Order: sequence, then structure tokens, then C-alpha cells
Amino acid sequence: MAKKFPVNPSHPERICWGCDLYCPAKALACGNGAERTMHPAELFGEDWNLQADLLASPLHDTSGSKLEPDGR
Repeated sequence: MAKKFPVNPSHPERICWGCDLYCPAKALACGNGAERTMHPAELFGEDWNLQADLLASPLHDTSGSKLEPDGR
């Protein structure tokens, strides 16, 4: 069973968030790579878990491209 994922940990920079081992950043045990995986709060801000509704509707193309949906 997976561990409970903290929404806003107090010091996310101290832990690798790549799997449910939650290794210290300087002692990676899972073979996730040479660098630790950052917590979503570090990447997207403290309200990262409230941003899911932004993905519910597609973004409108503002590039000015005149291409048809099939690419022609």
C-alpha cells in the first residue's frame, strides 16, 4: 500500500518524491536517478493541488495559425 502523499510538506527539498520510499535527498535508494524528484509544491506553488480544474477545458490557440485541425 502506498504511503499518504503530503500536500504541502514543511521542507520538501529534503526528500526525493519520485516513489513512495521518500528517501532523503542525499541518499537515494530506489535508483530513480542522480537527482531527486521535486515535490509538486516546489514546481507549481503551494496551491498545486487546486489547479486541476484549469486542465478541465482545452486552452485556446492564440498563435494566429490558420491551420485546419487535420494539419492542412
